[in-house]
Amino acid sequence: MESILFVCLGNICRSPTAKAVFDWKLRRAELAVETDSAGTTAYHVGSPPDPRAQRIARQWGLDISTERARVVIPEDFSRFDAIFVMDRSNLEDLRARRPADSSTRLDLVMSLAPDYGIEEVPDPYYGGVDGFQRVIDMLEVAADRLVEELRTARQ
Repeated sequence: MESILFVCLGNICRSPTAKAVFDWKLRRAELAVETDSAGTTAYHVGSPPDPRAQRIARQWGLDISTERARVVIPEDFSRFDAIFVMDRSNLEDLRARRPADSSTRLDLVMSLAPDYGIEEVPDPYYGGVDGFQRVIDMLEVAADRLVEELRTARQ
């Protein structure tokens, strides 16, 4: 797996946070993987991540302030080896858009950590800062598992 796209609804909360957490874990493991994030909708195209997501990321030493929301495009299904999605609704949306000849792995991000016991990363947009903290906690577990998977695959 050389390239990964992280996807949520608007690309301003969960997916830019996922990209930052996974980039951090991949750097620490000295694994070179291209990452990006996108949304299934164009609600926030060009916007920076939600200020609450930026604040929680900063508390973890991660800077997501330069990220800008974009929407998933058809080319993403050939550009990326894997597309990890935050929830079932967005996963189903992408399955419907996926070209028939695409071999891109398309799955929930929490499928990387089935023992965590939660399949979907909840959307924190309408809640408080605690929801953003929960998101980053979940993504850290999934990122650790992905690093293990990549290390095993590259041995």
